[in-house]
Amino acid sequence: MQKPSENIRLNQVGFYPNAVKNAFVVGMEGQEFSLRDVKTNQVVLKGKLGPILTSPYSGKKSRVADFSSVQKVGKFVLEVPSVGVSYPFEIKSEIHKNVTTSAIRGFYYQRASVALPEKFAGKWARPAGHPDDNVLIHPSAVSEGRPEGSAISSPRGWYDAGDYNKYIVNSGVTMGTLLSVYEDFPVYFKNLKTNIPESQNAVPDLLDEVLWNLRWMLTMQDPADGGVYHKLTNPRFDGMIMPDACKNPRYVVQKNTIATLDFVAVMAQASRVFKAFEKQLPGLSDSCKVAATRGWNWAQKNPSILYKQNEMNAKFDPDVVTGGYEDKDGSDERIWAAAEMYVTTKNEDYLKNISFETDKPMPLPSWSQVKALAYYTMIRHEKQLGPVDQQYLRSIKKSVTDFSDDLLKDMEQQPYHTVMGKTAKDFAWGSSAVASNQGIALIQAYKLTKDKKYLDAALGNLDYILGRNATGYSFLTGFGSKQVMHPHHRPSIADGIVEPVPGLLSGGPNPGQQDKCEGYPNKFADESFADVDCSYASNEIAINWNAPFVYLAAAMEALSSK
Repeated sequence: MQKPSENIRLNQVGFYPNAVKNAFVVGMEGQEFSLRDVKTNQVVLKGKLGPILTSPYSGKKSRVADFSSVQKVGKFVLEVPSVGVSYPFEIKSEIHKNVTTSAIRGFYYQRASVALPEKFAGKWARPAGHPDDNVLIHPSAVSEGRPEGSAISSPRGWYDAGDYNKYIVNSGVTMGTLLSVYEDFPVYFKNLKTNIPESQNAVPDLLDEVLWNLRWMLTMQDPADGGVYHKLTNPRFDGMIMPDACKNPRYVVQKNTIATLDFVAVMAQASRVFKAFEKQLPGLSDSCKVAATRGWNWAQKNPSILYKQNEMNAKFDPDVVTGGYEDKDGSDERIWAAAEMYVTTKNEDYLKNISFETDKPMPLPSWSQVKALAYYTMIRHEKQLGPVDQQYLRSIKKSVTDFSDDLLKDMEQQPYHTVMGKTAKDFAWGSSAVASNQGIALIQAYKLTKDKKYLDAALGNLDYILGRNATGYSFLTGFGSKQVMHPHHRPSIADGIVEPVPGLLSGGPNPGQQDKCEGYPNKFADESFADVDCSYASNEIAINWNAPFVYLAAAMEALSSK
C-alpha cells in the first residue's frame, strides 16, 4: 500500500453508513477518485472531484470527493491518481462510540486529589497529587469564620487545562454543557460505560464523572454567606511536572458575582438531573438546590463584584498570576442562572427583570458567554414551563434557528464544506471548541425543526475536528492517523510516555499565536496550528473544550442510531 497523502483530508475515524461522506483533495492535481475496500482490494466506487474551492485565508484550492452513496460497512481508502491515497477509515454504525467514551474519559484523566490506577488509566496511571485538604484562605477571600491564612478542605474537581488549577468560571460552562447532553440524550448515557472506578454503580458514567467536579464546586461556596470563590490555585503555575511532584501551597481567592452565578446555574441544573438518582445519592439533589438558592441570594445582594486579578494583586499578597478568567459583563451569567433556577423551582420570580436579549444575535457559548445555555434550557423544558410567556419561547427558538441558518449560508463555497471557518473569528483561542459549540447549536436547531440539513452540518464539524480541515490533523488525542502528539498538558509532557493522555481535545488553529512558539507553519487563520508542547495558544487542552466535543460526538451517536 502506498504512503497516504496528507493532501486528502477527511474524518480519519470514519463515517456512518447512511450519512454524508466527504473528503477534500487539496491542490489542483487529479480529476477523479475511487474508493477501495482495504480488505478485498476491490474498488467499490468511482467518481469525479467537485468544482474548485478556494480558501479565503491561504488561497489554497481544494475539491470535494463525495462518496455518500457508499453504505457498505468496512475499512476503506480513497485514491486520487497523481495525488495518492487517503488515510484508512471505516464505515460502520456507532463509528464515533470510542471517540465519545474516550472524550468522557478525558475528564477522568483530569481528576485532582486521587491516584489513577492502571486498571482504569492504563499506561497513563499516576499517583495522586493536589490533595487540596489544606487550602489557604487568600487575604482577598477573608470572611466571617475564615480569617487570612486559615485553611479549608476542597478536594476533587478536574484540573482545568494543561495546568493544575481549578476554576469555577470555567467549570460553569463545562458542567452546564455535560449536564445538558445528559438532559438531551438520557437514554444514550444509561448504559454507556467508560471504565472509570464508578462504572459498576447504578449512576450513568457521565454523571459519575460530573459528580467528581460537582462535589469540589460545593466546597467553593462560603458557608458564612453563600458567595463563591473564583478559583483554587497556586500563586504561580506549577512547572512541567507530574501532579504528585507539586508541593506549592494552594489558595482560594476572592468571591465574586460571576463565579457565584455560574455556580448557581450549575447547582440548579444538577439538582434537576440528580433528582432521578435520589436512591443512589440521597440528599444530593436537595443540597444542590439549597446551594443554588444561597448563591442566588448572595449575587442579588452583590450584583457587580468583578474579579480583577491585577487590582487584587495590588492590594493583597501573595500575588496570583494563574488563569484570570476575568469577565467584565455578568448579564449573560444572570440570564443563565435565572433560567436554570426557574426551570428547577418553577418559581417565576427568578425571571423578574430578566431579558433574554433575543433582539440581538445569539452568541456562541464560551466560558465568558453563557447566554445560549439559558436558551437551550428553556427550549429543552418547554413542556414543563407552565404559564411562562410563550412569546419568550418563540423568540428564543427563533434566535437558535436564525443562528444556525446563518451558519449554513454559503457553506458549499467553503474549502472544506464546513460551517466551521466561514469567518476568521472562528479561529480564536480554542477554535476546536468553536467547531463543537457550532455543532451543538445546529443540533438544537435540528431538534426544533427535524430538518436534516442542520444535523448534516453538525456532523461536518465533527469531521472537521477529526481531520477534514486545513491542517490535516485530527485534534482529539488518541484518534486518527495524523493525530496530535504534543499537547500543552503537564501530565502528557512529564509522564515519560510517548503518546499523550488520550481523549483530550487540542485547542486548534489560532492565528493569535500568543505563545510565540516556533513550529507554526504560517499565519493563515485556518492553518495556524503547531503540534508542539510549548504552544499553549493552539495546542493546549481544556475542560471547556472537551465538554462541547463530548456533546457533539455523543449527540451524533444517539441520533444516528434512530
